[in-house]
Amino acid sequence: MKGQARLPNSAHTSRPWRIHEITADFRLEDVWALPVRGEKSDFPALVQGFAAGDPSQSYWPVRALWTIRWRVGELLGWDDAETGLGERVPTLRQRLPGDLLDAPGPDFDTLPFTSLYLIEDEFAAEIANRTMHGVMHLSCVADGTGRYRGQMAVLVKPNGLLGAMYMAAIRPFRHLIIYPAMMRQIERDWTQSDRTGLPRTRGSH
Repeated sequence: MKGQARLPNSAHTSRPWRIHEITADFRLEDVWALPVRGEKSDFPALVQGFAAGDPSQSYWPVRALWTIRWRVGELLGWDDAETGLGERVPTLRQRLPGDLLDAPGPDFDTLPFTSLYLIEDEFAAEIANRTMHGVMHLSCVADGTGRYRGQMAVLVKPNGLLGAMYMAAIRPFRHLIIYPAMMRQIERDWTQSDRTGLPRTRGSH
């Protein structure tokens, strides 16, 4: 499954993804073309690479923002157990049809996401805390050349005024620092990958 770009919302909404069945009450926050291309059979490797991701091994601006976010969250109780999935909000697994329930995705090594499902050309995972309930959706899109490219969409349901203010405050950091750094990391890892989902070398940056 190269190039990286923020895409219009229609790049996600116009496609018949299964995720639409369970996120009608979520807002589409971002759609990005991922800097990876390959065969459709490479899609599970892309998903596994995300699941194995570790922000502490990313570029220093991302590491710094990640550290600040978690320290603030700890101080304000944003990530306490009672604010997460199955506590403040029910997991979206309760909305999944039977065929998607039977297609679980991988566990995440470090990132606080929980997989929802993994099928041939889609993967979804969710996260919840005091500020929002979010979904990361990865997909495999034909590029018109007989190959496929990766695509990522982020969907959110802010938790009241706090959630709306939080999402607005972090939007510039996501667009200017986090996503560009993440795309460089994905491209580097994909280039070095043997398509098992784990790069041959994963150093710190």
